[in-house]
Amino acid sequence: MRRLLPTPEPVAEAGLADAYRLPPGRHLRANFVAALDGATSVAGRSGGLGSDGDRRVFRVLRALADAVLVGYGTAAAEGYRPVLADSAVGQLRSALGREPTAPVIVVSRQASLRPDDQLVTDAVAPTVLVTCAAADPGRRDALAAAGVHVLVCGEDDVDLPGALDLLAGRGLTQLVCEGGPTLFAAALAAGVVDELDLSIAPLLAGGAPGMLGTGGLPSPATTRLIQVLEEDGYLFTRYAVEAPAQPRLLD
Repeated sequence: MRRLLPTPEPVAEAGLADAYRLPPGRHLRANFVAALDGATSVAGRSGGLGSDGDRRVFRVLRALADAVLVGYGTAAAEGYRPVLADSAVGQLRSALGREPTAPVIVVSRQASLRPDDQLVTDAVAPTVLVTCAAADPGRRDALAAAGVHVLVCGEDDVDLPGALDLLAGRGLTQLVCEGGPTLFAAALAAGVVDELDLSIAPLLAGGAPGMLGTGGLPSPATTRLIQVLEEDGYLFTRYAVEAPAQPRLLD
């Protein structure tokens, strides 16, 4: 892998974490892979767009984060599993001097996570559900009884800034958001996204929705390009998000 911006130079495997490391403090970065035409999936899964380099970046971002933030729809579609000590991410976390496990934080306005989901039954660091008061109380109670840490943030919709405040109070200050489109759009509208880490695949996928789904945003969110890496025609970009968009309801 090589860096194109800001300073052209090779990036050794051991230096990839340094290319994405953050200073101390609260930070929410969003991680996506997209084709040249903007599609973020092939046959409903993002894996069809990835490369070995994209997977290494994915692992590094998870290894550097205190927790993984994801919408329930994406977690279900992609078959999310807990971050475990013997996984590739867990081993990388250990090599970087971090706790090998990390929680997955699922955002669902309807508390749609199931108590028998592998994110619940197989988790070592308990999975966190961020939902709102309008979600079915029985469903919330069942998840709490199964070991999920349930955070009720907001009345009829999830209050993302409030949720991030609660998570930071638990020591989860640096998060990587892995989508999906509705959660990303809502986070942009709430002004809580600090960075977009976008892998651009040299492919034309066609048909699939983009990072913001099919609805888009009422107004643009402005960004600033801060880094570009390249490998095998893939571009691995980092954008600082500098201005929020407008509100959009979560699923």
